[in-house]
Amino acid sequence: MSKPLDAAVIGEIFVDHVLHGFTHWPTLGEEVYCRQYVREIGGGTANTACALAKLGRRTAIFGCVGAEDAAWIRKRLMFFGVQVENLITLDMPSGVTVAVSTAEDRTFFTYPGANRDLLGVLRSSTFHEALAQARHVHFSCPILWDDAAALFPKLRAAGCTLSLDAGWHPDWLRAPETAKLLGMVDWFFPNEKEGAWITGFAEPADILQRLASGAVLKLGPAGAAMLNNGSMLTTPAPSAAVIDTTGAGDAFNAGFLDAFLDGGIPVEWLRRGVRCGTLSTQAAGALAGLPERTAL
Repeated sequence: MSKPLDAAVIGEIFVDHVLHGFTHWPTLGEEVYCRQYVREIGGGTANTACALAKLGRRTAIFGCVGAEDAAWIRKRLMFFGVQVENLITLDMPSGVTVAVSTAEDRTFFTYPGANRDLLGVLRSSTFHEALAQARHVHFSCPILWDDAAALFPKLRAAGCTLSLDAGWHPDWLRAPETAKLLGMVDWFFPNEKEGAWITGFAEPADILQRLASGAVLKLGPAGAAMLNNGSMLTTPAPSAAVIDTTGAGDAFNAGFLDAFLDGGIPVEWLRRGVRCGTLSTQAAGALAGLPERTAL
């Protein structure tokens, strides 16, 4: 089926304030100084959409932003080639995240802002029709069971494949309905911490056996893993001088989905995801290190 979009990405959008290059985590009451500061659009939705567009995919983004930042956010998304016609501007602040990172890890402090109105977007029949114009729809947010049960069959009937990366939402990950919901998507992209939380297991093989068949487990420096016909496929991450890990998981999602849309074999989907995730860590912020297809 020929469609005008390769991918639609829907979810939360933030203005990111990224502080990176800390040598250690501060204790309470301690002040430490970073080496570099970056202001950028962020959140898994923007990161994944920009990564897919930079890989050459026709990609549209769906979400809510505040009026004060709307023009800048749209300009930045369009710079990467993302279609922004389905961004809703609201008379309130945009979501904001302060990302603090060392070479090994990162943490986030977040204000949801305009993202609080995302539920209305998810329930809009107009947006449903727009999402259906894509070959693949990626949800970069938790979605309630009732909303998934209403929307996912419509998208399936329109010929869309589906994926989900809810991020760190502990209550949603362990909600009784989540297991049913995950069975309705083609791909679920938890990281190791999220996979352990939702299943109660620590080892990647045990996590994957417990999750739905479409689970793809992101393992940070260890690469990624998934099940294929009952056997575990793994791809290690190449060695790299890491500058900033912000958005690496979202870049992985984009690389995996890019390869999936190309067809081919599952191990290549993993490999391309790991390559994209690794390359994204070579610059500060989630977007500066996103690779073009030639870099892969």
